Amino acid sequence: MGMPMIRNLLQAHYSVTGFDLNPLVAQELKSETYFEMATSATALTKKCDVIILMLPDINIVDRLLWEGDEALAKAMNAKQTLIDMSSSDPVRSRANFDRLAQLEISFIDAPVSGGVRRAKDGSLPIMMGGSAPAVETIKPILQAMGKTLVHVGAAGAGHAVKALNNYVSASGLLAVCEALVAAEKFGIDPHLVNQVFNASTGKNNTTDVKVENFMLSGTFNSGFSLALMRKDLQTAHDFITRMETPKTFANVCTQTWTQAEKTLDKGADHTAMYAFTQKK
Repeated sequence: MGMPMIRNLLQAHYSVTGFDLNPLVAQELKSETYFEMATSATALTKKCDVIILMLPDINIVDRLLWEGDEALAKAMNAKQTLIDMSSSDPVRSRANFDRLAQLEISFIDAPVSGGVRRAKDGSLPIMMGGSAPAVETIKPILQAMGKTLVHVGAAGAGHAVKALNNYVSASGLLAVCEALVAAEKFGIDPHLVNQVFNASTGKNNTTDVKVENFMLSGTFNSGFSLALMRKDLQTAHDFITRMETPKTFANVCTQTWTQAEKTLDKGADHTAMYAFTQKK
């Protein structure tokens, strides 16, 4: 996700300094004008007014921010803004907002949705949490990467909405998988079933984007891993649990995705849930 987002920032004429543990990233971006690779995460604080995180989970975010002599928060100053665009835990993001506020560092959570395809064309939906003045200040940067920007509330709200969105997405995908497998067992062509879904009330993002391209084709290469979907689903489940609101379906959905992650090959794409459902 980060690579096409960087390219859209560069296309919008922002100067970008990046850091990644994967050395291949530097190779891929070395010919880009106005891009340079930093030698460490803390080196970014010498170059950038705004630092954007796009990381796999909140544990990595917290380690980067707070642990050791090279903690990013220790190297930042009060004139800088930190934007966490990862899919992070909303409660822990709110705690990061409070801790960074004590250092007079502005923090905004701004996770994205839409996958690699929408990262490439700059049409990502971005849900933002944080103070209104801080959000307004960084909006032009986010507009270079996203099309629909919604300020959903205070710090952590962006990550809460992101987790809940992925819960709805994961549950919809699972429902489609079970429906298609049942139809196929009855002797109905699943391509025709999905065609009907897309013309009817069963249409969702899975039927519209994923079934033909990644599931029925057997390619299972949408670019978003099953492990990350399961992680986001667990984040949503934990959040719903903290809110003490109904979670009957969230329980079952999370259990099924957890079982699929344990059963399928490591690194499996999230659309491989269809293969898992077929084999059950």
